[in-house]
Amino acid sequence: MFSLFWVVLALCGIAVIPAIWFRTDTRRAYARIAGGSTIVYSPVGNIEFKRAEAGVPVLVIHGSGGGFDQGELIARAILDERFDWIAPSRFGYLRSTFREGNTFDDQAKAYTFLLDHLGLQRVAVLAISHGGPSALLFAALYPERVSSLTLLSCGVASSSDVSQTQASQKGNALTMIFKFEILYWVVRKFLRKKLMRLMGATDEVIANLTTEQRTMVNQLIDFMAPVAPRYAGVAVDNKARMPNERVAAIRAPTLIVHATDDALQLFHNAEYAAANIPGSRLLSFDRGGHLLLLVEQSAIQTEVRQFMLAHAG
Repeated sequence: MFSLFWVVLALCGIAVIPAIWFRTDTRRAYARIAGGSTIVYSPVGNIEFKRAEAGVPVLVIHGSGGGFDQGELIARAILDERFDWIAPSRFGYLRSTFREGNTFDDQAKAYTFLLDHLGLQRVAVLAISHGGPSALLFAALYPERVSSLTLLSCGVASSSDVSQTQASQKGNALTMIFKFEILYWVVRKFLRKKLMRLMGATDEVIANLTTEQRTMVNQLIDFMAPVAPRYAGVAVDNKARMPNERVAAIRAPTLIVHATDDALQLFHNAEYAAANIPGSRLLSFDRGGHLLLLVEQSAIQTEVRQFMLAHAG
């Protein structure tokens, strides 16, 4: 009886420690996103954003699982003091409004309200991953507002290819993980390598990450917490229709940056964009997967900065 008591006590202790760890981490994640952004009220809903406020204006559009904080990470990883980056949270992310039936067209319209509020007529646009669809439609629908468009590992067009089915399965798994705060916490704490695979990185890319690159990947993963205020946006991203043939209307100078081994947003997206956006340029890399920005950061910085500055006038 005495030994049973200690067994039960030990089991309780084993359960309590992770629970405390989870609560502490979650509180820290919510504290990180609190007070770091501004809200604009518009007819299409509240728009949350953060801004650098100096230099050439760049609208930075985050991917799935992001928000203004991921946008800031991307901006700081690519741009420098010559750029005034504006990083909004898309619909369903953090404090930006979520409404049933919101489309990427609605999100593109929201960008115009944000720019009007900031007194900006034209901006360069930098989008990553699933930030691509709304960025592409913004450029197609409001050409007078876009000085240049940069697509980094972006989703562009649907596909019936077998490899696309596998990529979609990864997207479904990520959406399910994002549905539960504690599930995402367990995965990012104890199954980080599996999470990176779901995020479109191959085993080769993961194995060859430098210490600095691994630190940046960890920051990207940790910055997707808390997931509860992002889940609505993730769910919309995972089922919304891609721009497809509508990208042919884009007239802004366009730079497409993509890795051929991207297992989440497949390379066919880049090929489709290059073939259908007039005058676009494709910059491809043989490795990097969906973590291309972190693997080829220096090369991407140089290309993107020069491209934006060349068309900023």
